[in-house]
Amino acid sequence: MAYVPPDPPVVPYLMVRNGARALDWYVRAFAGRQIERYDMEDGRLGHAMIELGNGGAIYLSDEFPELIERVGTLAPDCLGGTTVTVALAVDDVDAWLARADAEGAVTIRPPADEPYGRNAKLRDPFGHVWALTGPKRDG
Repeated sequence: MAYVPPDPPVVPYLMVRNGARALDWYVRAFAGRQIERYDMEDGRLGHAMIELGNGGAIYLSDEFPELIERVGTLAPDCLGGTTVTVALAVDDVDAWLARADAEGAVTIRPPADEPYGRNAKLRDPFGHVWALTGPKRDG
């Protein structure tokens, strides 16, 4: 029998500082829904899964620098930036960007129609960069 993963076959796993606040932010800013959440005894977010408003998903956790050998990643704050951009295909780039901006994101690249569609980039309050891509404004 073929293996069937319990979640989408590729899910970005974001490490942050202040995971509980980040979880709430991603739910609000990206029209998400918390699927699961596990808190650690010390108050840090051990793991969460969020279904985003575009049908995608992300995993989220507080960083655990004391476990870097096992975990392998740190939050962007610790690294001085992020090493990836998470791409989101959305139905309305301007609306998604406006909602994220209203929640405290910083627009890196304002919306513009490109040959492949409408595109914008933002940095969320936790240091992760997101590229929003959707249909061109003029159709």
